[in-house]
Amino acid sequence: MSNINPSDANSKKVAAGICAILLGALGVHKFILGYKTEGLIMLLVTLLTFGLGGAIMGIIGLVEGIIYLTKTDEQFLNAYIVEKKGWF
Repeated sequence: MSNINPSDANSKKVAAGICAILLGALGVHKFILGYKTEGLIMLLVTLLTFGLGGAIMGIIGLVEGIIYLTKTDEQFLNAYIVEKKGWF
């Protein structure tokens, strides 16, 4: 954990939170955090269902965005950067 800069984690937190709220159905916030598999799952569900699954992915993105932005910087760093918690 010594090579992780807390200010980088904070900027990722804000960027991922805002992208999750605005573009959650596309999984952009997952790619920002480095979760390629989870981001690809969200993107493919949205695209392969011709947008119908996008509503569900959008709700998931909205919830995750709110969770990201309401966690303290330390909680976010531990959960999503160090422990790599992929969902919620």
